[in-house]
Amino acid sequence: MKAAELRNLNKEDLTQKLAALHDELLKLNYQKRVGNLEKPHMFQSIRKDIAKIKTILREQELKQKS
Repeated sequence: MKAAELRNLNKEDLTQKLAALHDELLKLNYQKRVGNLEKPHMFQSIRKDIAKIKTILREQELKQKS
């Protein structure tokens, strides 16, 4: 997911994507514990996407304050 694409979304869409990514991360953690993990590289990409979304939400919040 590119940051430019995320910046075009509104706050509600970003929070929905954030919740979906958290759910996906929980599922991956469960698969890892069970020993049925097929895509271990997804941990890093999901964590990065979560960080991007949180950063953009914070940027929007600061933009509204000023």
